[in-house]
Amino acid sequence: MRDTAKHQGLRNQLVTVLQQKGITDRNVLEAIKKIPRHLFLNSGFEDFAYQDKAFPIGAGQTISQPYTVAFQSELLQVKKDDKVLEIGTGSGYQTAVLCMMGAKVYSVERQNELFKSTSLLLPKLGIRPKQLSFGDGYKGLPNFAPFDSIIVTAGAPFIPQPLMAQLKIGGRLVIPLGEDVQVMTLLIRKNETQFEKHEFGDFRFVPLLEDKN
Repeated sequence: MRDTAKHQGLRNQLVTVLQQKGITDRNVLEAIKKIPRHLFLNSGFEDFAYQDKAFPIGAGQTISQPYTVAFQSELLQVKKDDKVLEIGTGSGYQTAVLCMMGAKVYSVERQNELFKSTSLLLPKLGIRPKQLSFGDGYKGLPNFAPFDSIIVTAGAPFIPQPLMAQLKIGGRLVIPLGEDVQVMTLLIRKNETQFEKHEFGDFRFVPLLEDKN
């Protein structure tokens, strides 16, 4: 679990790249500056960990590119102690960014191998989400709802109804929507029945699978 001055230097460079790509949220940039992304990757990728690229992490999943993590995190507008539901824990890197931003994170992962490895890794790094769950992300976590915001880190063909129901009024849901290429989509809940929708260009994600535990 080594994190060296060289790693820190590479993180500082990564933050500069993200700023050049338009990320402005100080909270997001500070979190990315602090979190040792190389520890979330297979050691074979360590030398590439601070490039703005996605990498495989096992179970057919990927760790999203840092720009995507930063972009989604920025859209959430996280405030300290916000309750955030994350669908797709994956490597735990996005989880760590949200925790570092001051969120109380409830995360769901449907791949048991990833769920186990991430549950072990995060505490070693001093990162403590409120809840890591193994289960179907389409269902969310109704027992812990409502949430200030919800982030989905896999491409979805549609917005799962249970997730919309678990969002607070005024809350923000960030989800990549689409089959092959996804459009980053933000829903803001206006009242019991109305949501305001914003779209932010194309991204590529692994698919969000339903009932595949």
